[in-house]
Amino acid sequence: MTGNADQTIEDFVERLGLVTQADGLPRIAGRIMGLMVIYGGPFSFTDLAEKLQISRASVSTNTRLLESLGVIERTTVPGERQDYFKIRPHPYSPLMQGYVERMRRARDMVGSTQDELPEEFGEAHERLQDLNEFYETMIDSFEKVVEKWDAKSKRSSVEKPRQPAEEPA
Repeated sequence: MTGNADQTIEDFVERLGLVTQADGLPRIAGRIMGLMVIYGGPFSFTDLAEKLQISRASVSTNTRLLESLGVIERTTVPGERQDYFKIRPHPYSPLMQGYVERMRRARDMVGSTQDELPEEFGEAHERLQDLNEFYETMIDSFEKVVEKWDAKSKRSSVEKPRQPAEEPA
């Protein structure tokens, strides 16, 4: 691989870390995701720690998070006893569905607050109703995005099979 490609990949990994951090996730989770987007995997804990220059504890914490978000999955390599991680096929839909679930929980919390708040808090009720409608609109929009993405992903995978990227030496 050329030095230019190495620098491009390193920049991408770092910038995706910043993007995910701005979205409220750990920067290291974004860096792991960036590496997985480029190479696919599988990567061991040690591989990730060395390539990203982070501790194995950080790898453990952030791979669990990315697994729970549906972005990566744990796998095995024949003849190896340790766990490996690779990016899931079409990981972005589960990621978006996680956003939808968090918005639903927020909407439900707003609704329960509206129900419990005494009527004399009329202006607060109006603001809570506005927030509730905001979440409803966002949930509806994100669900449509997920449906559109799922349909597009299915078309793409039929049109062209996914080729794994080569891992760096």
